[in-house]
Amino acid sequence: MQSQTFSCVDGAQLDTETAYRLVVGCVVPRPVAWITSLDADGRVNAAPFSSYNYVATSPPMLAINIAARPEGRGTKDTANNIRRSREFVVNVATEDTMELMHQSAQEFPPDVSEIEALGIALLPSRHVAVPRIAIAPVQMECRLDQVIVLGRGINTLFIGEVVAFHLSDAIYDGRRVDAAAMRPIARLGGPYYAGLGEIFHRPMLQKPPGGEGTA
Repeated sequence: MQSQTFSCVDGAQLDTETAYRLVVGCVVPRPVAWITSLDADGRVNAAPFSSYNYVATSPPMLAINIAARPEGRGTKDTANNIRRSREFVVNVATEDTMELMHQSAQEFPPDVSEIEALGIALLPSRHVAVPRIAIAPVQMECRLDQVIVLGRGINTLFIGEVVAFHLSDAIYDGRRVDAAAMRPIARLGGPYYAGLGEIFHRPMLQKPPGGEGTA
């Protein structure tokens, strides 16, 4: 392996825009949480967020970082809805749903539902009032557990407990989720998404909970 040369960027000197470009360029690929939520008038909001991952397994918990709108224009609709109702659904974005998911990222007026504007079909949830996106092969009903304001206050971490998983038979055999069949989409830096690409197999060196990944 050839030696490399490096540029060092001092974190203490970074402005917000530069820090954002570096973080989203370096932390890749990132899964996309296509979140549905309800506003105070019962309108369904749908928006994608790629600063997202699981943070606990007992109980299962997800964390989504939602940044404030730029130029001091307040908080995003999804953040306002989750704070108010304490409920949301994470729908997994895939190659098949990428175009609709991407279109839902545009800034609609607060009184316009992305669901209605884009013609996205919904399914009722079992434990929360927020509906699920029908074309997503994985939908996770969540109840808010914690809200943590981070850093200088621009970013807020929303941690939710998954109270129900809805899994398509096309990707779930009753024990494991088939990621290759699901074809999840990932976010890269700039205007780029990516699929799974080549998948590498290596035997597990530690036994994870439930034996996931040991086969």
